Amino acid sequence: MACTGDLIALCDQDDIWHSDRLAQIAAEFEQRPELLLLHGNARLVDDQGLVLPGSLFSALEVRPFELEWIHGQRAFDVFLRRNLVTGATTVFRRSLLKYALPFPKEWLHDEWLGMVAAAIGGVDVLEQPLTDYRQHASNQIGARREPLIAKFHKAFALRDGTLGDRVLKIEVLLAHLLQCGDATPAHVLEKLQQKLVHQRFRAALPELRLARCLPVLREALTGRYNQFGCGLHNIARDLFESA
Repeated sequence: MACTGDLIALCDQDDIWHSDRLAQIAAEFEQRPELLLLHGNARLVDDQGLVLPGSLFSALEVRPFELEWIHGQRAFDVFLRRNLVTGATTVFRRSLLKYALPFPKEWLHDEWLGMVAAAIGGVDVLEQPLTDYRQHASNQIGARREPLIAKFHKAFALRDGTLGDRVLKIEVLLAHLLQCGDATPAHVLEKLQQKLVHQRFRAALPELRLARCLPVLREALTGRYNQFGCGLHNIARDLFESA
């Protein structure tokens, strides 16, 4: 790492930091020695810097309970359901690299940092936007709210290798955290193992839609669709996606 400071701020070159961003974030880390990673909201702007409607969190459809969980030291539970860490808004302690390196190719770097930090230490979120997140045609990921019709079409889309990729990601994370030894609490490993069970179940569902009904119902009764995903949305996808 070329960075030499105790805090490392991820930087997307076309985004804009508010003038007090680093001072506010540094103060949070100074006051909270247990904090390993801090991420946050962002204002959306176009390629000319003009403010767009909404914010990063509104585009991601961040729900109040997710913010409450992160504030309440339950970030790992949130990230087991979905990633909310955007690199352009993220600052972390250099000490996190001891546990996060090397970055696996299966994971996005910011998503990986968030998961590892939440597994072994403190993660929190700043709800006030301190960054202008530029949206343009060449964004690698960007922040676009998915319209309802797109979600509907996705529920009936062709099943692809995405679920298998997610299984591999969890296997990689579990193996990595096991290598971290006592730094990873037992309850974290247990939840991750249950997440792996759930992802393997989803990836192995039969091609015939009718044959999925009973297994999906049984899995829904375990609560894992809600614990490790988007609940009814994922149930609908598992029932209706075409093979």
